[in-house]
Amino acid sequence: MNVPAMSRRERQKAETRAELLAAAHQLVREQGYDGLTIRKLADRVGYAPMSVYSYFADKDDILLALAEDVFETLAARVENKQFDDPIESIRSSLMEYVSFALENPNEYLTVFMTPKVHQHGEETFETLKKNNPCLNLLLSRIKAATERGQMKGDVFAIATILWSSVHGAVSLFITFPKFPFGESREFAERMIDVAMEYVTGREITALADSSNCGIIL
Repeated sequence: MNVPAMSRRERQKAETRAELLAAAHQLVREQGYDGLTIRKLADRVGYAPMSVYSYFADKDDILLALAEDVFETLAARVENKQFDDPIESIRSSLMEYVSFALENPNEYLTVFMTPKVHQHGEETFETLKKNNPCLNLLLSRIKAATERGQMKGDVFAIATILWSSVHGAVSLFITFPKFPFGESREFAERMIDVAMEYVTGREITALADSSNCGIIL
């Protein structure tokens, strides 16, 4: 089926929205969550504040778009770290997550540690999962590992344990910069080693409420 080409007006609107989103990313990287306001965003691109509302309903709408952008960027980075051995691919996925967080601490704080960003009203977890390609990559790599007998148990539970481990580590790196962790990546590798040893050394049962997520693998 042929997809109709965008009209000139639609193309201009898409380009302006992309420009605003890029400027929002930059504001967050420089100033964090509090640095992103409609006025500052408008000033950054040279538009009147009211014109921003033609593209985003409010700050929450911008934050949701930022989060989706970050998930896609992170997924692209993770996808480039693909190996024949699923276990090696999983480890590389987790370390790429760590690297992104350390390279972009303000953006990580805003997207992954601001509760308001993830309060999506009536959306189901399954809908949110579809919009998170990085999570889907991790799930697919864990599934490949289970199919080879390298891991046993519930794929979603394994992914949740591994993600919780690296998220906990990078969250501490960012919020407690004076704590003597040593070299951040080296400490993260230790955390990954511990988590991987746990999930490869036993059968992982499903999470208590995972049946409500509607996840099909």
